[in-house]
Amino acid sequence: MPGSSTTPWAAVPPEMADVIRPSLPGVVEEIITAVRAEVAEYDQPMEGEFGRLISEGSTAALRQFVDLLGRDGDVGDVRVYEEMGRAELRAGRTLDALQSAYRVGARVAWREVQRIGEEVEPRTLFVLAEAIFAYIDRLAAASVSGYAQEQAAHEGSVHARRHALVELLVTSVAPDADAVAHAAEQAAWPLPASLAALAVHEPDVVSLARRLPEGTIGAALEPVAVLLIPDPDAPGRGRQLRRALRDRPAVLGPTVPWEQAHLSAGRALAGWPLHTAGRLGPDTLALADEHLLALLIAGDERLARDLIERRLAPLHAMAPGARARAEETLRAWLGSLGDVAAAAEVLHVHPQTVRYRLSGLREAFGDVLDDPSARLELEVALRAADLEREQP
Repeated sequence: MPGSSTTPWAAVPPEMADVIRPSLPGVVEEIITAVRAEVAEYDQPMEGEFGRLISEGSTAALRQFVDLLGRDGDVGDVRVYEEMGRAELRAGRTLDALQSAYRVGARVAWREVQRIGEEVEPRTLFVLAEAIFAYIDRLAAASVSGYAQEQAAHEGSVHARRHALVELLVTSVAPDADAVAHAAEQAAWPLPASLAALAVHEPDVVSLARRLPEGTIGAALEPVAVLLIPDPDAPGRGRQLRRALRDRPAVLGPTVPWEQAHLSAGRALAGWPLHTAGRLGPDTLALADEHLLALLIAGDERLARDLIERRLAPLHAMAPGARARAEETLRAWLGSLGDVAAAAEVLHVHPQTVRYRLSGLREAFGDVLDDPSARLELEVALRAADLEREQP
């Protein structure tokens, strides 16, 4: 007999088609009845998409199988079985129920073939059984393919909606609550009580979101990706973030209600260029709340430059050696809140040495050292100068 492992129906004598074909309507009914009785998920009224697909699928499957008997051809149109797989995903089910239905259908079909082929030689029945189960496997594979296609389309749609939701949340200063609620529902994302935005360079945002704490969503924005992490202050979140980031530089914004997601994202994005320039410390995960002064200074680079030039001009007028010594003394004195003894301890010199140096600073800076507001500007200017020097 002709036939192969991929087309075992070709080895079935073609006259078997004429023997089986008259019984097809009754077999279809038996299959549907058995499936509804044995597969709990399918014990439902035969109406709508469900009823149409199971009826069309059973009828088309049997007719096509009979038409293939004795022919060395492959299974033809499998669209209805792909559609059955898609329908399972849309119904919120796994493929387990459909696979069970295929097994039930194969068993019923084989039982009917045995009944009507009582006088058929055993060899033919053996080949026919092999053909039935190989054919059912082919249909099941088509349903798996349809399920996967629908799943990919669904995930793509969900990802697109989540991307849009992230954009809405991080760019809206006062987001419309109804619009956000609708977008979150469409994206299948429960709005959290609190969240934090993470800025990181990562082209595959979806994969990174899966590694981050549950419920994280993200979008590839300019200049980097922004991910929204629910409940960022939960125990162990820091470890989770570092493990998921795998040493990628990232900046985490402050924890805020979802209505203020733009604030957290703004801080994270503002810190990103500073962090990549090495100005937020050595930790690969920089916390924006720990670098507020740096963010404040970086918020207006021209303003920071003007402050440095204005407040530190007396230092710049000094010779390099004297400037370094004067700046060191000024830092220690300001940092010690004007306590000469404490400043001397920081500098590892005698307090009288500090007093001597301060007299020189007073000559250079004038009344600035006695003005609290001016002293604050001096400290900020020194920090801004540090940040400027730290930039590669």
